[in-house]
Amino acid sequence: MSKLTGWWKNRSSAGKVEVYTRWSFHFFVLVEIVSFGSMAFTVRDPSSPGPLAPSVAAFVVVCAHSVLVGFLSSRALDFVTGRRERPVRFAVVTSVLTAAAVLLFLCLRRFAGLPDAAAPGLAVGVSCFGCGSLVLTLERVRHMAYVPPAAAAGTAAAVAALGLSLNEVVGYFLGILITCAFLAFTCGFSGWLLRTVYELDRAREIQARLAVAEERLRFGRDLHDVMGRNLAVIALKSELAVQLARRERPEAVDQMIEVQRIARESQMEVRDVVRGYREADLAVELEGARGVLSAAGMDCRVELSTPARGLPAEVQSALGWVVREATTNVLRHGDARSCLIRLTDREAAGTLTLLVENDGVPEAPAGPPGSGLAGLRERLAAVDGTLHAGPAGGGRFRLRAEIPLDARRTEVRA
Repeated sequence: MSKLTGWWKNRSSAGKVEVYTRWSFHFFVLVEIVSFGSMAFTVRDPSSPGPLAPSVAAFVVVCAHSVLVGFLSSRALDFVTGRRERPVRFAVVTSVLTAAAVLLFLCLRRFAGLPDAAAPGLAVGVSCFGCGSLVLTLERVRHMAYVPPAAAAGTAAAVAALGLSLNEVVGYFLGILITCAFLAFTCGFSGWLLRTVYELDRAREIQARLAVAEERLRFGRDLHDVMGRNLAVIALKSELAVQLARRERPEAVDQMIEVQRIARESQMEVRDVVRGYREADLAVELEGARGVLSAAGMDCRVELSTPARGLPAEVQSALGWVVREATTNVLRHGDARSCLIRLTDREAAGTLTLLVENDGVPEAPAGPPGSGLAGLRERLAAVDGTLHAGPAGGGRFRLRAEIPLDARRTEVRA
């Protein structure tokens, strides 16, 4: 039983809509034959049946036309779903053969003895199903709207050319116009619905891919922020340990123990990043920056005019990453001797400002700019903050992050 229902359950929503639409149009083949093709025989007068050949010929034409329309509908649905090009030639051939079939019914009724009551039904049936399949190959509603009036006008002109009465001309025109308009609307709506469902399905797929790409970017940014400073410290302390070991100083062992500790901390931080739970703590990052820069032989001053612990978690996280990235840049770039980290709450300006300034900046950058500052701008943008970084003159580099005061008073946003 599962094999019988699996082909349906395993399909996507768009696939199920397509299967339903396709089988509806396949069913139209039987509808045209049973509902309209049978009129060639059911409306015959038993008292004076007349020749049977015209009715048989009309029925065969309807059967062939229904199969042709079924193939065109299938090709048109492939075009709607984007699997093939528009079946232009097939649509032209179907339109020409539909017009020829209608003209044949009228001629059989006028000259060969086809029952008078059968000809209108046959002409209407062939015209409406032909117009419906033709509408599927069109994209613009304006072009779809031209099809029913054109079919009705062409049939009325043929009726008038065969010398039939004015009442029949009007009757054919109105009958074909109404039925073709109804089926054209039905088929056009079905094509639009199927196209929209597939567009939504593709949009959902693209959204999922973008979410994955965004998560990869976040992971890369967090990994850069986490490992950048720690690797710089490891490299610095390893170099120091090498120098001390060459001088046979016992402090080399202490430096390598510190390297081992930082490496283990880095391993735990990377695990936290992978889990997506890591948030930078501003107070911890400030103390860590002071200790790391002081250990590197720099004069590091940390000045706080507002307590770091009193800030919302989201603001602390954003500023904590700023401190971490700035510390990494101080260690990796230039030959700094002093560094100032200042956190101020300027109520007059309405901003919370974090300033990181250091000396020893070379006149020309050592290499291409990295992605760290771009990642910081993304983090600060989440709390409506801004980041400014650049030379400050006198061989100094200044990094300033500003967050509106209302951002620090609000609750952490989801």
